[in-house]
Parts: sequence; structure tokens; C-alpha cells
Amino acid sequence: MPRKQEPPTPITDALRDAINSSPLSFAALERETGVLRQVLMKFARGEAGMRLDSADKLAVYFGLEFCPRKDR
Repeated sequence: MPRKQEPPTPITDALRDAINSSPLSFAALERETGVLRQVLMKFARGEAGMRLDSADKLAVYFGLEFCPRKDR
């Protein structure tokens, strides 16, 4: 039986890419954003999600925006 394809996760992917591409350590990101480094580490490794308020802080820090798709 074919494996079920996971739905796209554009917000999660964008945040994870931004964290993993950042030259800052998790401790420095924690100081800059207020998001606990344990949350950042687990999220970056794909081991856990995060609360929306934490995602908001990271999106603001990295300059990410959530916009509707144009094809909808």
C-alpha cells in the first residue's frame, strides 16, 4: 500500500528553515526572541511543535509573513 503523503506545512517549514539557517546559536536566539532554547532545539530537529505566540515572535524576528495564497 502506498505511503500516505504528508500535507504541506509552509509555516512550519519557513520557521524551521529560518532557525536552521540562522548563524545565531539557540541561546542567542532565545535572548533575541524570548523563545526558550529547548523549544527552539526540539522544533528545529522536528521533534516538537511550538505555540503560536512563540511562532509569532520568531516570524517577527526573521521578517516572515503569513499571507493568503494567490491561487485560492
